[in-house]
Amino acid sequence: MQLPPAILLIGPTASGKTALAFELATRFPCDIVSVDSAQVFRDMNIGTAKPDAATLARFPHRLIDLITPEERYSAARFCDDALREMAAITAAGRIPLLVGGTMLYVKALREGLADLPEADAALRAQIDIEAAEKGWPALHAELAQHDPETAARLKPTDAQRIQRAVEVVRLTGRTLGSFFAEQAAKASPYRYLSLALYPEDRAQLHHRIEQRFDQMLAEGLVDEVVALREKYRLEAGLPSMRCVGYRQVWEMLEDEIPRSELRDRGVFATRQFAKRQFTWLKGMKDLRIVDPLVADPLPVVLEAVAQHLGG
Repeated sequence: MQLPPAILLIGPTASGKTALAFELATRFPCDIVSVDSAQVFRDMNIGTAKPDAATLARFPHRLIDLITPEERYSAARFCDDALREMAAITAAGRIPLLVGGTMLYVKALREGLADLPEADAALRAQIDIEAAEKGWPALHAELAQHDPETAARLKPTDAQRIQRAVEVVRLTGRTLGSFFAEQAAKASPYRYLSLALYPEDRAQLHHRIEQRFDQMLAEGLVDEVVALREKYRLEAGLPSMRCVGYRQVWEMLEDEIPRSELRDRGVFATRQFAKRQFTWLKGMKDLRIVDPLVADPLPVVLEAVAQHLGG
């Protein structure tokens, strides 16, 4: 039996995903599912470029406004939530249209997550003690005896990854590779068309990023963060306040940076975020690449979606 279709529309920030998604939802029986780790937070609207109420009334989005900025979200929870929403959409005879730029979520949804054991605080503390006494190269040598494949990929000084790999071996007696092999063997329950907006002209994308951040500031991003700090018990280390834009406003409100630098720091951070998104995209397979800055991407995208749904 043929798997049900689903569409992924992904790409770096400011590449035009949202406008294209609305065009697709107008022309095809698609329901939008957000793939955005920042839009899950309630009351974080301006800095996440969340659609306004009127737009959401016309184009409802699933998986936005799920939790408060005090809470944490994960790729595993996203997969559970997304697959649940996608099943409901499919059961209603419609097509899941997943839109966003959180590439870890995209990878997890397309490839699955390895069912690794939970972190063991006591064991990690013991490993840290051993590393302090003997050095991380000694732990790397131990890992090479029990999981040579993983050890070969890690530098002897890569403390964080060595710790996790040794922890997994000691907890389960299994290698990391065995868990990832199981992950790869799990078939996706959907037939994805993965459309990736990939602007080659970085200067033009950077200009778009500047325009978007200026618009956020004009719409009241600083006031939004002030209101969040008054409403919730927040701290700088929370995922919500580490989001691009919010982190820079937080630093300004804490007098860590002058207000005169807020705009430039926010734009720079957004550019770096886009650079990381490009890196993720380069490592993904089976993407239909579309450059949204060369010509109107809509005809190409419409044709690809029509073929996918008719196939």
